[in-house]
Amino acid sequence: MEALGMIETKGLVGAIEAADAMVKTANVVLTGKEYIGAGYVTVTVRGDVGAVKAA
Repeated sequence: MEALGMIETKGLVGAIEAADAMVKTANVVLTGKEYIGAGYVTVTVRGDVGAVKAA
């Protein structure tokens, strides 16, 4: 069973740092990023439920 994880940050630098930490910490795959507006960026990852929770 796979899960989808999302994190929203204010600014691209924070999103890159968060995505880097998630991918290095757990066995997850970066699936994309979305620019929401007003400087917010959402990063999505997918993987096993336990891995997404750990990330």
